[in-house]
Amino acid sequence: MRLQKFLASCGIASRRKSEELIKKGIIKVNGVVVTEMGYKIDTEKDKITINDKEVQQEGKFIYVLLNKPVGYVTTASDQFNRKKVTDLVESPYRLFPVGRLDYNTSGLLLLTNNGELTFKLTHPKFKVEKTYIANVIGKLTKEEIEAFQNGLQIEDYVTSSAKLKVLKETEESSLIEVRIREGKNRQVRKMCDAIGHPVLHLKRISMGEIKLGKLPVGKWRYLDNGETKYLQGL
Repeated sequence: MRLQKFLASCGIASRRKSEELIKKGIIKVNGVVVTEMGYKIDTEKDKITINDKEVQQEGKFIYVLLNKPVGYVTTASDQFNRKKVTDLVESPYRLFPVGRLDYNTSGLLLLTNNGELTFKLTHPKFKVEKTYIANVIGKLTKEEIEAFQNGLQIEDYVTSSAKLKVLKETEESSLIEVRIREGKNRQVRKMCDAIGHPVLHLKRISMGEIKLGKLPVGKWRYLDNGETKYLQGL
């Protein structure tokens, strides 16, 4: 097994973050520092350490669904001592958020100790669709909707194809449903800004087949067997 995949499978970090740990030179295999990407290990025989502390494979993967409130940061630690999503989940397991929802965005957030799954859910190549409901300023034109769906220039990248459906509109604002397969920083907000309709409120309601449903704001639950089976099949 590749070293970064092993670290992710142990719940240390996502595969991408595990690669960063390897580059830092703090990972050892049998007492020898390894900085080579793609280095293969024998999980039955090799001893892997981070800062000289042995890494153990997790015996059980845990999956939690949280309805994130506005005003919480999506991280396990915060240097500004802000409220964290992990403060809301009372679980005996060390869990990490899957991707991010910004401070002012609410809705579906998964937490897990399965780093490999985190990689699959957040990397565009796995094409896991995320659905959002947004209240934006103004009414959208047909041309603006087409531009949104076909790809927009956002800072240093062009967004992939997306879906946008107007659910309700007035002269002052529109309620829209947005579906994307990417997850860059504040992407939905930036896409709405790019077509001239800033977001007033934003909530994520699904990731793939995992739905927020009627879970109250600030509450969480473990995923059921069907949801877990879906994630494990990605």
